Parts: sequence; structure tokens; C-alpha cells
Amino acid sequence: MTRRAEQTQANRQRMRKAAQTLFTTRGYAATSMQAIADEAGMAVQTLYFTFRTKRALLGELLDVAVAGDDEPVPNLERPQVLAAIDDPDPVAQLRTQTRLAREVYERVAPILQVVAHAATADPEIHELWETNNAQRAVVMERMTAALAAKTALREGLDTAMATDITLALLSPELYHLLTARRGWDPSRWESWTADALVTQLLPPG
Repeated sequence: MTRRAEQTQANRQRMRKAAQTLFTTRGYAATSMQAIADEAGMAVQTLYFTFRTKRALLGELLDVAVAGDDEPVPNLERPQVLAAIDDPDPVAQLRTQTRLAREVYERVAPILQVVAHAATADPEIHELWETNNAQRAVVMERMTAALAAKTALREGLDTAMATDITLALLSPELYHLLTARRGWDPSRWESWTADALVTQLLPPG
């Protein structure tokens, strides 16, 4: 990477960091592009040139927080997700899924709350929220299909219902309820959720 490209990337990260600080403390609607530029110490024209719109900036913040980096690699093509899918042990797959979800939520929870709150009043942010939910469902469907290919599911379950249970237990809403509102440590959430998935999805024993 050239020195200029490195500086461009560093400036982009600086602007994202400024936006996250303001979005999570003031709220999305109350934060202007000028305020973000001021927080980042950048010209507002540079902010607009880089992200075009505030909605696009929030969308990139969310994507980077979910992925953990700004590499354009889909979730289902990331090594840690593929490793979980390929793990021959169904219990190990579910525990890895839960660990990966915890790692994502520890990064993304503050931004998801911003998106969830803004979605109630802003149609564009509502669309972003729905897209995020749809993407999560696609990942869970793929993981559940991999699980069902390794083992019989608990009696009475098909893959559609197993996917729904996984989406519920690994939902950001439940993570927020137990960690932010009820004070659970994320590691406790991970342990309880993994146990719940094993119990709910796999046959006894």
C-alpha cells in the first residue's frame, strides 16, 4: 500500500471513529455531518467526498463493526465461519457460532442500538436495519443447514424451525437485554446461549 493510500485509509478510519462517538452519545438524528467533520478534525467537504451521505457512513460503520475489519469479504467466506461450518462436531459448531456472535456483538452492539433507534423514524435507516437482519438470517440458515447435515436435529425440528430458534437465541436484542439491561458479562451470555442452542437443537445425549 502506498503512503497516500495509507493516509486515505487512516483518514477514513478517523472519520468513522468520530461518527461512532457522536452517533452513540448524541444519536443519529442529532448528529450532523459538520459535527462529525469537526470531531474528526477534517473538512466537511472531505467527509462528503468520502461517504457521500450520513446514511452511507452509518452503513459502513455497521459493516466494519460486524466484520471486525474493512476488508470486502462476505461473512460466509470468512475463515472462522467456514471453520465452524466444516467442523464435524455439531456441538463444537454451535459453541463456535456462539463465540463468533459474542465477538461480533461486543464490537457492534453500540452501533446496532443507534440503527435500531433511528430506524423507527428514518425510512432509509429502517431499510439498513432490515438488510442487516436479512443478512444475519442468511448466515444462520447456512449454519443450520451445515448442522443438519452432520447430525439429526432434536425430534420435531426441521431446518426452518432450527434456524428460527438460532436467530432468536443469537439475536442482538437478546444479547442487549442480558448484557446491557441485566448486567450479564458477555462470556456468561456466550456460555448460556451455547448451552441453550445445544439443548434446543440437538437430540438429548
